[in-house]
Parts: sequence; structure tokens; C-alpha cells
Amino acid sequence: MAPPFTQPHIETLPRRVRVLFAGQYIVDTKKAKLVWLKPNYPTFFFDSADVPQKYLSRASISGELQQYDIVVGSRKAEAAATEYLDGDLKGLITISFSSMDAWFEEDEQVFVHPKDPYKRVDVLQSSRHVRVEVNGVELANTTKPRLLFETGLPVRTYIPKTDCRVDLLKPSQLTTECPYKGVANYYNVSISSGETFENIVWWYRVPQPECVDIKGFVAFYDEKVDVWVDGELQPRPRSPWS
Repeated sequence: MAPPFTQPHIETLPRRVRVLFAGQYIVDTKKAKLVWLKPNYPTFFFDSADVPQKYLSRASISGELQQYDIVVGSRKAEAAATEYLDGDLKGLITISFSSMDAWFEEDEQVFVHPKDPYKRVDVLQSSRHVRVEVNGVELANTTKPRLLFETGLPVRTYIPKTDCRVDLLKPSQLTTECPYKGVANYYNVSISSGETFENIVWWYRVPQPECVDIKGFVAFYDEKVDVWVDGELQPRPRSPWS
């Protein structure tokens, strides 16, 4: 079966999954589940027998959900585990991804959330002529873009920094993470009028292996800037997160 699914959709994952917290693997199983609670990406779920009770301390119960604190030694992750007591997910436990120290599929670390087996990410070299402006000020002009195609999301254009007005890019403190691309750093753009456009540019210093070709290139939020491709002004896409 391929997406779109009716939620919740449950699949058994044919990989060993381990969850690290406070120096202990509190889960180590070859029977993990991928569960789509919403369309965008799956969540790890586990049979209750695969989450040792010695690490669980009852926190609260509400309807068909039992929440647990995860406790290892002096470390506690409050309400980090949720067990479903009824319905399609009865007998399964999910653990807050961000509350744990690390997650592994086999021996590869997983970041942010499980990768969707139905999602593909491709980076293709292009010779399209791409120009980027904000309020009439040119920020980038290239014929060497790299296009990133990610299932279900707008195409993103990555541009060499040498083809950008790097003098207008001011490092931001913002970082975000993606399980497919890695950790993104951001730039604000400051133009001569005194206007500053916050976090409208991002780049990956050390991208994940499947996206290594965007290393050091920058991408602009097409939703917030004006983009010309081969001389044609592109309509601004609607943000997939809005």
C-alpha cells in the first residue's frame, strides 16, 4: 500500500530500532512500528513489551491514553512515553523523540523523526538561469543552481554562495533540523534601505549523505522573495507549513 493513508496507518519496520536515554538503551527491538498519525511523516511506536517497565513511571491517564515519565537513574523525561489503551493503537507505546538523547535505525543515527519510506529526496544539477530579489534588490544570480526535489514539498533552489550577494547576508542564530538533509543554519538579509528580512536564507554546512550536493549552497524562501527562472517571474508558492 502506498500513501495517502487513512490515519492511523501502521506498518512494521524491518529494522532494529534503539532509543538511548541517560546512557541506557531503553528500547532495543526488531519489531518497531511506523505509524502515520498525520500525513506528513510517521512516528515510531513500540509494543508495550519492548519498553521495559523498569524505565516507566506512571504520570497520568486521560481517556484511552496512559502517560509515563521515563526514568533512568537520576534522569527523568516527564510524560515522554504514551501508551494507547484502546482503538487501533491499543497496546502500543510511543516515545517523545526530542526527549531522548539519540535514536538509531540499525547503527545509523536518526534525527528529528523517522524517515518516511515513501518519501524521496533528489538533488539535480541544473543550468536554468535563476535570479532572486527582495524589494527590488538582487540577492542572487546564477546559471548553476542545484534543484532539490523532495516528495510532497515545493522544489527548492540551492545557489552557490559565489553567485550571491554575501555582503547582504547576516548570520542568524536560528537552526533547524531535517532527517533527510541535516542541520540548517540561517541568514537574515539586510538591504541599503535599512530593512532586514529575518531567516529568509538557509544552508547546510554538513548535509546528510543523500543531500551532499547542496553542501555550502544557499536556498531562499521562495514564499518571501521574488524569483525569476529563465526570465519568467515565478508565482510565490504557498508555504507547506502554513
